[in-house]
Amino acid sequence: MRTNLSERTGPRRSFLHTTGMLAAAVTVFPATLLAQKSVVKEQADDVSTNEDLMREHGILKRVLLIYDEVIRRIDAKQDFPPQTVSDSAEIIRKFIEDYHEKLEEEHLFPRFRKAHKLVDLVDVLYEQHQAGRRVTDRVLATVQSLKTSDDRKGLADDLRAFIRMYAPHEAREDTVLFPALHEIVSRQEYEALGKKFDEIEHTTFGGDGFDIYLDKVSGIEKRLGIYDLAQFTPR
Repeated sequence: MRTNLSERTGPRRSFLHTTGMLAAAVTVFPATLLAQKSVVKEQADDVSTNEDLMREHGILKRVLLIYDEVIRRIDAKQDFPPQTVSDSAEIIRKFIEDYHEKLEEEHLFPRFRKAHKLVDLVDVLYEQHQAGRRVTDRVLATVQSLKTSDDRKGLADDLRAFIRMYAPHEAREDTVLFPALHEIVSRQEYEALGKKFDEIEHTTFGGDGFDIYLDKVSGIEKRLGIYDLAQFTPR
């Protein structure tokens, strides 16, 4: 019995068609998977405006802990590497004062003043920014020449003053000012502000400034022997 040509080629055509579809799917699937991974990574890297500001406060808090350790050593008449103080003060100057506080002064404070909301608080915060810069100037100058016990005492006094002001300063921003930002800007403006901050950060530091300065502060903690978190647990 002679088999019709169409009957013989039909299954083969079906097989080739199915194989082609599978090959196309295999080709497309990795590209789709990579695109999905890219979106997930972008979402993971994306932080809100307030989260960005508050994690920058985390860098400040860790410098305050470094300052506190230096004060402890001065009071106990123990040695400490002066370079750890100057390096910490440089973090305050470059990352907190010249970058983080500048964002607040140029992008947050004017919005609160325009909205007539928390103006008294904003005025105090601004004044404290200026006072903090003066203290940092003194710290950077004093640490270059610690020849006498009076020099060390003067440094400790300035570090204490800095901690005393900035501990409540950042706490008030985290719990009052930043949450109130949602009340004076739209959701779209809030999101746009976060993107703007991200652009400024990458332009200023040539990358993720938070990661750069997190590494710096961690290195100082290790030099002072205060990096291990477990040592702070009460016994």
